[in-house]
Amino acid sequence: MLKEQLTGKTNFVESIASWQEAIRLGAQPLLEQGIVEESYVEAMIQNVLDNGNYIILLPQVAMPHTRPENGSHGIGMTFLRLAEPVMFPGEEPVSVLFTLSSDSPDGHLELIASLGELLSDEKLYQKLFDVETEQALLDLIKE
Repeated sequence: MLKEQLTGKTNFVESIASWQEAIRLGAQPLLEQGIVEESYVEAMIQNVLDNGNYIILLPQVAMPHTRPENGSHGIGMTFLRLAEPVMFPGEEPVSVLFTLSSDSPDGHLELIASLGELLSDEKLYQKLFDVETEQALLDLIKE
């Protein structure tokens, strides 16, 4: 499921000005496909402002998301890799963002489980920081 969700929803950039812009860029494919509304993107940013960096799952890996009622119309995930980490509040660096949307409180659990499996493998986790193309990411997921 992870591979299907990420196809056509990956982005690789050198650097970005702020963590807010990183979340916006990560959400762009979801916006373009009508999976989320702009209100969903703004709610993800507000969540970090209100609740801190709870979206940082592992060192340098974040999973921006918010509640479905904030403007989600479906399940989706994007991948954004930054060559130069962006600093989140508290000077926490992030290089990889998996931006997630769901249309129900539990609709994305299979997606999170697949992502958790990928991130729990130390070798695969380290390789995330080296992928430079969508195909390289999809190949990594196949591992």
